[in-house]
Amino acid sequence: MSKLSIIIPVYYSADTLMDCYNDLKEVVLPKLECYEIVLVDDGSGDNSYEICKEIAAIDSNVRVIKLSRNFGSHAACYAGFVTCSGDCAMLKTADCQEPSSLILDMYESWKKGNKVVLAERAGRKERFSQTIFSNSYYKIVRAFVNKKMPQMGFDCFLLDRRAIEALKLLDERHSAMALQVLWIGFQSSTVTYVKLARTKGKSRWTASKKIKMVVDSVVGFSPAPVRFVELFGVLFAAAAGVWGLWILIARLMGNIEIQGWTALMIVVLFSSGMIMLSLGILGEYIWRTFDVVQNRPVYIVEEEVNPKDNSIK
Repeated sequence: MSKLSIIIPVYYSADTLMDCYNDLKEVVLPKLECYEIVLVDDGSGDNSYEICKEIAAIDSNVRVIKLSRNFGSHAACYAGFVTCSGDCAMLKTADCQEPSSLILDMYESWKKGNKVVLAERAGRKERFSQTIFSNSYYKIVRAFVNKKMPQMGFDCFLLDRRAIEALKLLDERHSAMALQVLWIGFQSSTVTYVKLARTKGKSRWTASKKIKMVVDSVVGFSPAPVRFVELFGVLFAAAAGVWGLWILIARLMGNIEIQGWTALMIVVLFSSGMIMLSLGILGEYIWRTFDVVQNRPVYIVEEEVNPKDNSIK
């Protein structure tokens, strides 16, 4: 008898949590042989944790993990996979924007021998601004990071126990879990769905978090930023050499007059800006290296309902 773990990261989800569980209870749970639901509260400032405990009181198969503060969605998802006990586990959001029947489709695909099952979006019923950012992000990822990323991306996925153990080895603090899933490999398949519009609550997916995800994805999984700095340095050095040679020849021929201040300032300002940009790009890598060397835990658990001994990781 196989056991499915359903991992749901929670952050200011008080408006949707009970609806999410009731939908699972009606559509999914009666059709599973054995299951557990892992709710990971990532330092919510509302009463999400209290609602999580209410759900755990209703269903003994629900485990609740409260992190000591907000560590970010990546850490919350990682905590769920570290503590789950199923033969396979899937990640689901708490905002009810994916049909719960998707879980059954992914579970059936896993039974056929697939170690990784991705829920690929076939469309989305969200605001235009959200769609534009999402499509742009996945185009960047496909162009510079991983060409195997589905064209419209994925948020939900199911992992076999062997894939979960591989993912647990990647205890990175600043990363993108979707790209980690693609990186570990394994036999995989996809199921498609249309992402629904949010009907309750307010999204906490702010512009700063979106920018951080882009930076973490590109810096963490691609040498493209460093290659850009290297290429610009070569081109700038070549241009400087040609220009310097031209100036030398002009000087020897006596053709240089006192002029060109505007052009000189443009070159100085442009090159100074590129130098600062290059230092910033290199600084992203250095800062991440320093953060890894400090060896701080990815997350810290403050409290658990139906606990397992994984308080620090």
